Amino acid sequence: MKNKSLRKMSLNTMQKIAVGFLGVILLGAVLLWLPVSNQEPIAFADALFTAVSAVCVTGLVTITPAVQFTVIGKGILLVLIQIGGLGVIACMVAFFLIIKKKITMKERVVIQQTYSLDTLTGMVQFVIRILRGTFVVEGIGALLYSIRFIPEYGLVEGICYSVFHAVSAFCNAGIDILGSSSYVGYVKSPIVSFTTIFLIVIGGLGFPVWHDIYTNTKRVIIQRQPPRRLFMRLKLQTKIVLTMTAVLLIAGFLGFFVLEYKNPETMGGLNFWQKLMASGFQSVTTRTAGFASVSQAGLTSGSKLLACILMFVGGSPAGTAGGVKTTTVAMLLLTGVGVLKGKRDTECFGRKIEPSVVRSGIAIILLTFLFWLSGVTLITVLEPGIDFMRIMYEVTSAMATVGLTADLTPELSRISQAVLMVLMYVGRIGPITLALVFAGRANSASQLRDLPEKRIMLG
Repeated sequence: MKNKSLRKMSLNTMQKIAVGFLGVILLGAVLLWLPVSNQEPIAFADALFTAVSAVCVTGLVTITPAVQFTVIGKGILLVLIQIGGLGVIACMVAFFLIIKKKITMKERVVIQQTYSLDTLTGMVQFVIRILRGTFVVEGIGALLYSIRFIPEYGLVEGICYSVFHAVSAFCNAGIDILGSSSYVGYVKSPIVSFTTIFLIVIGGLGFPVWHDIYTNTKRVIIQRQPPRRLFMRLKLQTKIVLTMTAVLLIAGFLGFFVLEYKNPETMGGLNFWQKLMASGFQSVTTRTAGFASVSQAGLTSGSKLLACILMFVGGSPAGTAGGVKTTTVAMLLLTGVGVLKGKRDTECFGRKIEPSVVRSGIAIILLTFLFWLSGVTLITVLEPGIDFMRIMYEVTSAMATVGLTADLTPELSRISQAVLMVLMYVGRIGPITLALVFAGRANSASQLRDLPEKRIMLG
């Protein structure tokens, strides 16, 4: 009886997340479709695609937001991005706090399962810290952006541009209101490039990592311990996230720098230091942000393949980023290394990772890959005249909720755009939903069975 109730609770949590995102998307599409939101009439399909892209914090668009939407439309777009970045659950808690509604035990369990926390204690305070931290970081980003945007666009418009792009960058949405060229015009601007990099990285680390770093940093300072003690005190997930993030960013930076150094369509015309900055920006933005400081269509085939790999990995769990997540890939690599070394368990930083987590991670990667492969296959069949690499780049960008585009999305047919919408939605809720599903299975009655063991041949 207990197992059944737990399984039901997990399923309800999954459904709330999935239906919550879908509801926000549909409402956002209707609002963006209204005449008051548009400079000129817009097809509902384009409004729906934009809403999906905003809520799923992707960044792919079929129209140019800067030209298409009015101030009201851009405001609605900003709200959708913020909800998509924070997540339905965090926004629900924020709404309850505003209307002073008590957070029930059932809702606390939903929060716990969404953010994979160990205890039910302090759930509401955890979400409050998320909200407070989000607005503080976005505020810092807006102030930094304003150094460049206010002199260029004037006080009022410059502030609006700064706030919008700070929210979009932190939420890893990649949607801009600068025009069709994204950040290409700011490739030589250190303030815009480094502010964007800062916001993307912070947003992609994940809220539990924030909490862990903040808690242990405060503890180290109060106890006057040496800084090297900080990393030792961090949770295993935080250590893996920070390590994988650093490795992927450095690998991406070096890869893009070498591959695009002499490419006249991207970085060939920049000086050495500007090439370093552009390479760093490209490495960071492929981690599900979607802003572009160089032409994505002009990238070499090697760079596009590298970008696809980085996009597929994405950011970290319980954050604003998409992809299969850094921890999932790290777990898979560690499992492979363990097998090669003849180890029985998956180990990391002197700790054993639970077998159930390993199985869930493998399942998430497998199912995500199957969705990706299905998307590539469908659009290849539907759009036979388009280069395969461009299709793969666009599908990977949608599935990983990145938003980088090889200038393909507006050219696609409506049915191909519908495929991208499905991929964006699955990419945004998929890892969370799948994690909840497989966690629930651990409590099912089938786990009590003890079946005979048999070997099969592998490899």
